[in-house]
This record gives sequence, C-alpha cells and structure tokens, in this order.
Amino acid sequence: MTPAVLAELVRSSAVQVLTARGLDHAVLPDSVTIERPRNPEHGDYATNLAMQVAKKVGMPPREFAQALADEVTKDDGVDSAEVAGPGFLNFRLAADAQGEQVRQVLAAGDGYGSGDALTGRKINLEFVSANPTGPVHLGGTRWAAVGDALGRMLAAQGADVTREYYFNDAGAQIDRFVRSLIAAAKGEPAPEDGYAGGYVSDVAAEVLRQEPSALSLPEAERNETFRRIGIDLMFAEIKQSLHEFGTDFDVYFQEDSLHTSGAVSRAVEELKESGKLYLADGAWWLRSTEFGDDKDRVVIKSDGAPAYIAGDIAYLENKIGRGYDLCIYMLGADHHGYIARLKAAAAAMGQDPDVVEVLIGQLVNLVSDGKPVRMSKRAGTVITMEDLVEAVGVDAARYELTRYSVDSSIDVDLDLLRKRSDENPVYYVQYAHARLASLQRNAADLGLKAHADADLGLLTLAQEGDLIRTIGEFPTIISRAAELREPHRVARYLENLAGAFHKFYAVAPVLPKGDEEASPLTFARLALCEAARQVFANGLRLLGVSAPERM
Repeated sequence: MTPAVLAELVRSSAVQVLTARGLDHAVLPDSVTIERPRNPEHGDYATNLAMQVAKKVGMPPREFAQALADEVTKDDGVDSAEVAGPGFLNFRLAADAQGEQVRQVLAAGDGYGSGDALTGRKINLEFVSANPTGPVHLGGTRWAAVGDALGRMLAAQGADVTREYYFNDAGAQIDRFVRSLIAAAKGEPAPEDGYAGGYVSDVAAEVLRQEPSALSLPEAERNETFRRIGIDLMFAEIKQSLHEFGTDFDVYFQEDSLHTSGAVSRAVEELKESGKLYLADGAWWLRSTEFGDDKDRVVIKSDGAPAYIAGDIAYLENKIGRGYDLCIYMLGADHHGYIARLKAAAAAMGQDPDVVEVLIGQLVNLVSDGKPVRMSKRAGTVITMEDLVEAVGVDAARYELTRYSVDSSIDVDLDLLRKRSDENPVYYVQYAHARLASLQRNAADLGLKAHADADLGLLTLAQEGDLIRTIGEFPTIISRAAELREPHRVARYLENLAGAFHKFYAVAPVLPKGDEEASPLTFARLALCEAARQVFANGLRLLGVSAPERM
C-alpha cells in the first residue's frame, strides 16, 4: 500500500462515514494529505483530514477521526488506526501491504517516480542564456544544473518540455566585446568598459588566425569580422562547456533574428494599434502599470532605437506562437524587475499573465580553506563553470548546485566536495547506490537474484519499514519538485534515503554467510535493496548526476 493508495482509501472511508450519517461528503478535499509522522512511534503515516472537515459537517474532530479509524481498519492493508491529539489519525500498515511498494518499484524500474500531472502541457524552459562575451560564470553554472534538472522533472510528470537558450548576439555588450577583441588583437589594454581575461586574447588570436588581414580591413568590415568570428568562437565554447557539464538544449534562439526578421517591429506596431503603447517625450511607452508593473516601460526610445523590452515582447510572442502554454524564464539575481515586466508584456498581448513564470536564482560563492575564491585562472575576474568542474568534477558540481533552493545564496565548499566521506553529500548518495549495486553483484555470485515474488511480509524490522516508506515517498517528491520548481527536494530526499538505507544495512544482514542457506527473508531483503538501488538511480538521473556501480 503506497501513500497514494492509502490517501484514496482514507477519502473513500470518509465518504462512507459521512454518507452513513446523512452528511454531505462534498466538503471533502479532492485529495487527502498523507504524511509520515516525525516520531516513528506515532505510526507509519498520518492525516489531519478530520480536523479539516469536522467543523464543516458539524462533528467534533476526534469523533470524526475515530469513525474514520473504524472504517479504514476494515481494509486488510491497515493494521491499526489511532486518534491522536485534537484529531490526527495515525496509521500502521500491515507488513505485507507495506511491502507492496517494493513490488511497485521493481515492476516500474526506470519509470518509478514518474507521473502524468503535466500531461498535455507544452512548456518552454529558458535557462542559462549567458551572453557570448565570455565563459559561463558561476550564476550561469547554477542555472545549467538546476534548469536541466527541472526540465527532467517536468518531463517526468508528462510535460512536453523544450529546453531553450536565448543567444544574445545583439546590443551594447556585444559591441564592448568586439572592441575588447580588437584591442587584444592589437596588443592594447582592454577598453575601460570592455572585457578582460586570458580568454579575450585567445579568441582574438583565433580571429586573426582565421582572418589574418582582419585588422587592416576598413573599420566597419573589421568590426563585423571580429563580431562574427568572435561570437561564433565564444558561443561554440559555451555550448561545449555546457555539453561537458551534461546540459544540452533543444533550441538555441538568436536574439538578433528578432530584429532582422522584423518580429520586433511587428510586435511594436501591434501594441500601438491596440492602444497598449503611448507616445510621451518622443518615446513609445508600454502601459505596463495597467497590468501590475510598478512603472510604465519605454519600448522605443526617443532616438527610435528599440529598448531591451522590445525584444522581450517579440520573443514572448514568438514563444506563444510556437504553441507553448507556459514559458518559464530562469534569470539571475539582478533581474527581479523582469517578473512584472514580462507578465505585463503577456497581458498587453492579450495573454494570461500566468503564461509567464520567472524564477530568480541567487548568488553562488566558492570557498576553499575557509576563504572565498575570487579569481579565475582564465577569465581573470569571475569564477567560471570550467573552474568549478576542474576543482570538484561534474557530478559534485551539479549535485551541490542543485541541492539548495534557488532563492537562497550558497557557499560551495570545494574542500568538502573533494572528500570521499559521508560529509560530502554527493559522495554519501552515490556511495549508497554503489554499495547496493555491489550487494546485487555479490548475490549474483551466490546464484541469488532479487525478484518481486519474495515474501515481503517478512520485512518487519523498524529499519526495514522506514526504508520502505522512504522509497514510497519518491513519486510524491518528484511531483512536488516539478510543481513547485524545486529540484533541490530530490537531492535532499536522496540524502534521507541514503540515511534510511545505511540504518537498515547496519542491523539487517542481507546475504547468507559461510554455509548458511538463503532463506525467504534473504530474498525479501534482496528485493528491498534492489528497490532502493532503483530509486537512487532514478533520482540521480533526474539531477543529471551519475549513479556509479563501483566507488
């Protein structure tokens, strides 16, 4: 009996209780909340349903809870149900019914944890989108890990997810990058507002290798040559770095195409015609305050040039035109203003503002020897993805960046992530999977194999029950992580699962020793261990982290 099955049983039992008393069961919630008590002595699961609805039907909560307990325990899968406190209901499951969760994992395999809550949703998930003016910095690296994990979790809930990178190849920052390349090619210092670091010299040298006469070209042609080749080189490097980090995209969308195709001009004209733009001080303004923004936004500046939001509007229109019913933007810590701005743009286009969802990620700091790490070997001014990966590896970097809520700043302790000990979260989780994989190999050497026909009712130890119930939480964890856009829930869950497994393994011998024969309990524990290994593998895969079989 899984938590989901228990929830359905509790709700159907509540319907029976209310109907038998001539009370309206329409007051019941569509889904019943089933949770694990903090204190295992209180039971396997608990619900506060009685306190939720008792007042609505005119029954004291404890009375309703007791009636519910009497009804629920008619099911063979529920060993006992006890009323606690003001109306909590605590359940203990029969061992064989609880063991059914193990069978479900073994049957579902790689698909265990998946759901269909988002089936039919077409989601555009835009993340990283770093400017092609330098290597991916730590903020972009965090989004590469979190965004990729979130995409996997949304897809696991049935959504049609497009991972998109907005390739910003237009604007002032590109002009500064070009000037920096030209200065480096000439052997001059970087412009005051330009980009520094060894990578600029590397890119400039490659431009000259491909076009030896670039510096002698007329100014406009020279600038365009450095722009074209420099951006291509930089973006190719960014894509390669992301690929090596395990993050790939379905679409690379070029900002410049919005301008050259006329999409920006068309979007602006449509807004003018609908009255959503007005002319003031020689500029065209979006009436964004009418749609919840804190101020109206300039869309076309007084000199006739489009402001950045003009491209945002055309880009959003493009996404909606491609059929997306949800556009998720994952932006940096300095982009809070974009939330209201993008929602206002959607509303001005006649769309539901909720078609836009913005996640803001906070800063990442590196620490080594208890001190902040501030200098990059190559970029000179910022720490890059390559710096982090070189220091701790892809798995440790991805896991660490994903295990925190994105709305909190984090300090990444490089020394901790290098340790091969339980102090290192990714090592702790991966080692649990490797240990379970080793156990199955050892079993195979003895001619034993985990199978779903084992007598799982023999798993009666408290630690066995705790491991089973932790395994059973996995589908709910994935569902909530996708719903709340919080991949860190999966990482933290895997750490809890590792803890439950190690406690089980310390008290429950799995394989026979010496001349011992394999018993029914041996096969029950082997099945439980294989279910745990499968959940570790599935969870790590959702995080984009490997599940090693040997460590």
